[in-house]
Amino acid sequence: MNFNDLSTLRPDLAFIAHWVREGSHVLDVGCGDGAMLHYLQSGKQCTGYGIEIADASLLASAKRGINVIQQDMEKGLSIFGDNSFDTVLCLSSLQMMQHVEPLLRDIVRVGNEAIVSFPNFAYWPHRVALIKGRMPVSKSLPYQWYDTPNVRCATIYDFEELAAECGLEVLERVALVNGKPVSFLPNLRGSLAVFRLRKKTLVVP
Repeated sequence: MNFNDLSTLRPDLAFIAHWVREGSHVLDVGCGDGAMLHYLQSGKQCTGYGIEIADASLLASAKRGINVIQQDMEKGLSIFGDNSFDTVLCLSSLQMMQHVEPLLRDIVRVGNEAIVSFPNFAYWPHRVALIKGRMPVSKSLPYQWYDTPNVRCATIYDFEELAAECGLEVLERVALVNGKPVSFLPNLRGSLAVFRLRKKTLVVP
């Protein structure tokens, strides 16, 4: 898979791929069909593993040649040691977890850096839907309320607070619409929030 293929398939992943350094050792938590890891391996000479629970996605990843492990993310990442990876990806998966904070702490434990994305519930069409008395349905939240896998709804500001509580440093923060960054009023105009994080470095006096 080349960059144009990824851009056509998933513009958001194409943008995020720029944040992963060439030759990195990567863990993709909730890797889905493996498109991201496939591009990183073929286009940026990265190595690594995917973690996925769904059988169909696991098969799709395997068909792409991804080293994928079937595991429930809710059970954590104890199979990996501290700082085992250069970058840990958790893209549009964290909001599907019952226990977000422990998983986020585990992600930054096993990786030198982490890249996390999630649907921004404060996106203006979502607000309009709520004003009209309906749960929002959009490209970033494409499910009806009764069949959604998303169990957490967060905004950019909410996640910033959680990152601070977990002792994480936000290296970069971007709001995307159709894979393109939004700079003006990002919490209102961005449908997908993307954060690049790492553990805060302790300063010894």
